[in-house]
Amino acid sequence: TTVRSGEAVYNAACMACHASGAAGAPKLGDKAAWSPRIGQGAAALVQHALQGFKGMPAKGGCTTCSDFEIKAAVEYLTAKSR
Repeated sequence: TTVRSGEAVYNAACMACHASGAAGAPKLGDKAAWSPRIGQGAAALVQHALQGFKGMPAKGGCTTCSDFEIKAAVEYLTAKSR
C-alpha cells in the first residue's frame, strides 16, 4: 500500500471543508484562525483529526486514510497556515 503525503490527503479529503471554510473549518493558510489551534499543540490537533471535533467527522471523513496519513495532513495544514 502506498502511503499518501499530507498534501495528497489534504487534496483528496480535507480540502472539501478546509478550502472553503465549510462547517466552520479553518481555511488552509488562514493564520488568524489557525494560530490558537496550533497553540494547542500538534498532538491535540492530530487527536481532533483522528477522532473528530465539532463539525469534523473522524478522520475528516477519509475512511481510507491511515492514522499516519491523517497526521501528515495535519502537519501539512498547520505548516501552510503559520
